[in-house]
Amino acid sequence: MTPWLTIVGIGEDGLHGLAETSRRAIAEAQVLFGGERHLAMIQARADQQRRPWPSPFSAAYEQLLGHRGSPVCVLASGDPMLFGIGGSLAARLPAEEMRILPAPSSLSLAAARMGWALQDARLVPAHGRPLARVNLHLAPGARLLVLSADGETPAQLARLLTARGYGRSRLTVFERVGGPAERRLAGEAAAWPHPTCAALNLIALECQPAPEVRSLSRRGALPDEAFAHDGQLTKRDVRAATLARLAPLPGELLWDVGAGCGSIGIEWMRADDGCRAIAIEPNPARRDLIERNCQHLGVPELELVAGSAPEALEGLEPPDVIFIGGGLTVAGVAEHCWQALKPGGRLVANAVTIQSEAFLVGLRERIGGELTRISVAHASPLGRFDGWRTAMPVTILLTVKSR
Repeated sequence: MTPWLTIVGIGEDGLHGLAETSRRAIAEAQVLFGGERHLAMIQARADQQRRPWPSPFSAAYEQLLGHRGSPVCVLASGDPMLFGIGGSLAARLPAEEMRILPAPSSLSLAAARMGWALQDARLVPAHGRPLARVNLHLAPGARLLVLSADGETPAQLARLLTARGYGRSRLTVFERVGGPAERRLAGEAAAWPHPTCAALNLIALECQPAPEVRSLSRRGALPDEAFAHDGQLTKRDVRAATLARLAPLPGELLWDVGAGCGSIGIEWMRADDGCRAIAIEPNPARRDLIERNCQHLGVPELELVAGSAPEALEGLEPPDVIFIGGGLTVAGVAEHCWQALKPGGRLVANAVTIQSEAFLVGLRERIGGELTRISVAHASPLGRFDGWRTAMPVTILLTVKSR
């Protein structure tokens, strides 16, 4: 099939920066879609329709597909497949119906200006997404490329970094990168002097914490003090064992049932950028703690459901993995979870009391799985010496649903 749709990446240098193939695709199109800024770069013609993106943008797909089969060209910023419309259209159309002609992305241009190897920098979109996602990637020496939402994003980021003890970090803002109006602003977060920048900008961030700041790893269980909590917290050693059994994989969805302060769901999402989680928690004060922890630990997109299981589970997207940390012995909770779990999915449940442990034993008899009992002791002062204080043992059930 000959492609009817061509997506042309265009930079701030406009038509002059395009290869001949891209120019020809624009010239031969019967319909030209794009944002007002991009359409203004192309001279209007009487024999070519120009269609600015509608508001809301979701209506654009129906408009675009209404021209299916006719020569259509879409103008997109830089590389259309990097946080651009190319990916959205590729999810709706077979690849053979499209031709994608990328230009250098603003991220590539910024990395080139900074002298950074692009594969060594982390890309963090903040347009249409919470800026708090930056918190997930803060680490000494980390290099981040942040796609700004607007001209106030750099100042907002500077305040966020300073509040987290990363005020020594260096921000370099590229306005209208790649075009004749390109401008570069730089400075430290704690002394950032620019309350607003050009609306079209991106930020190159070199992370530098204060000496006393303890940075948080994404590769192991976080220390307990990383979470705001009221005591309802899966402690670090047990959390590590629990996460090992949950075994996060990219793109999987977790139900965190009886989430407490949200530690399991949060750690699940921190494990991989593609992991998603829904935390179910009936206590309003604990839901507030979950929201605070999500922001602070860089996973603001965790979905929070108010209510008690099993009623609050109705209508939720079927999960790949389930953790039951609270409400295990409530009638119907385990049964509803097992029924909702996708084939091949994993269910992990923790028990502390004798009654909940007995329930896990019975549950294993019905659905199978393996039981593990963990006992952790910590050294603490005992008079002039130290002694071991053993925490309450925790029993963990892991079972995999047959396909």
